[in-house]
Amino acid sequence: MPTVLVPVTHGTEEMEAIITIDVLRRAQWTVVVAGIDDGLITAARGVRLMPDKAWREINPPDFDILMIPGGGPGVERFLQFEPLLETIRQFHHDEKWIGAICAAPLTLQAAGILTGKKVTCHPGVAARLTSTPRLNKPTVVDGRIVTSQGAGTTFEFALTMIQLVEGPGKARAIAESIVLGENSWQLKH
Repeated sequence: MPTVLVPVTHGTEEMEAIITIDVLRRAQWTVVVAGIDDGLITAARGVRLMPDKAWREINPPDFDILMIPGGGPGVERFLQFEPLLETIRQFHHDEKWIGAICAAPLTLQAAGILTGKKVTCHPGVAARLTSTPRLNKPTVVDGRIVTSQGAGTTFEFALTMIQLVEGPGKARAIAESIVLGENSWQLKH
């Protein structure tokens, strides 16, 4: 089963982090939540999250997939955290899967991997996405990069990654198990 790295920090968007983590764990994937800050973090809406590990305790190359949640304040912290930007570059170089939702595509841009790619992001940060045009779609796949618009598209974001890695049957089974209606998300081809 794939191993997934999910970075979090103060100001991370709760729904994007928790829904992604939960849905991927339902797929029986190994998901490690790594805090770039030590200890408990306070997310964007005041929810307190306890990461599985501190970033300094992990070895990013050991993971197959990187899933980056958004949240404006959290992404601003991510943009200043060079170890995450280097991890993005290395995953891209190694052709590993990378997901970024909401404002998190800005981290992919800062890492220098978005030029010429098809992406989406939260409309509120679209003007800052300067390396490539933003598509107005809930979730966009380009090669091994999956981007999505925000909290409301998080189920689609996570299920799309499952579909890409393990196939539509697995994604559909998880959607059905959580009673996510067919009109709530679309399988990406």
